[in-house]
Amino acid sequence: MRAFISLILPSLLLLVFHSPASGAAYPGGEALIGDPSRCVTVAGESLMEIARRYDLGYNEIIAANPGLDPFVPGSDKEVRLPTVWLLPAVANTEGIVINLSELRLYLLFRAAGSSLVTTFPIGIGSEGHATPTGTFRIREKIVDPPWHVPPSIRKERPELPTVIPPGPDNPLGSHALRLSADGILIHGTNRPWGTGREVSHGCIRLYPEDIPRLFRLVRVGTPVTIVREPIKVGEQGGRVYIEAHDDGEEDMDYLGVATGLLTQRGLVDRVDMNLLDKALRLRSGIPADITH
Repeated sequence: MRAFISLILPSLLLLVFHSPASGAAYPGGEALIGDPSRCVTVAGESLMEIARRYDLGYNEIIAANPGLDPFVPGSDKEVRLPTVWLLPAVANTEGIVINLSELRLYLLFRAAGSSLVTTFPIGIGSEGHATPTGTFRIREKIVDPPWHVPPSIRKERPELPTVIPPGPDNPLGSHALRLSADGILIHGTNRPWGTGREVSHGCIRLYPEDIPRLFRLVRVGTPVTIVREPIKVGEQGGRVYIEAHDDGEEDMDYLGVATGLLTQRGLVDRVDMNLLDKALRLRSGIPADITH
């Protein structure tokens, strides 16, 4: 019986975690996670609404569908859903990895003796308030956090009180994870439209429906690694993949970065350079097969 339970528990976990409004849990140890998918718009529906329904961020659904109007795409339009991801290069141990370039958080954890990965779209710091990169830890977990308004924000908005209590007007949402970096939180939000955008003063925001689940899965002391990886490469099933994101750096040598990563992994000789060039020009945020 114990052997039987150990076999079925991972499958049960995947079923329980899988929900359009909450990131699915996938088996660990793979370069690629997720499944390709598409949907069709209905009248009056925006890409922002579709993004939230499928637990995607605003920027990533726009990048995956450059030919569609994000606000009024029209009815019966096919939407490509970026629901497949290459794991960041540093995602090789348990803990949280945040890739600022793709505005996405990954959590590697263990459940029922199995390694699992789940992922959530995030909002991050805006220009002038960049979310810091580096290695940190979760220092505190807070339910219904009050927002102690930083002096820098009160200077911009002097009408704000010094403290905003929990509730619908609190921008921290229902849960918060305080990092060892000064002033940086992973938290919910009362403005879900900012998920998948660079809109915060440095903190990391999740959809209101995502933050409780992340909160339950982590503990105080969980490592948090924040990186900026606009290019990710990987190999799975004998195929070579690349995932490219527009990082806002106009002078960035995307081809040079990609070639360097592929060379480090010993994959460059197996790459079709025309397919690589196409993937780097599109920067759709969806893994592309570039195998020769």
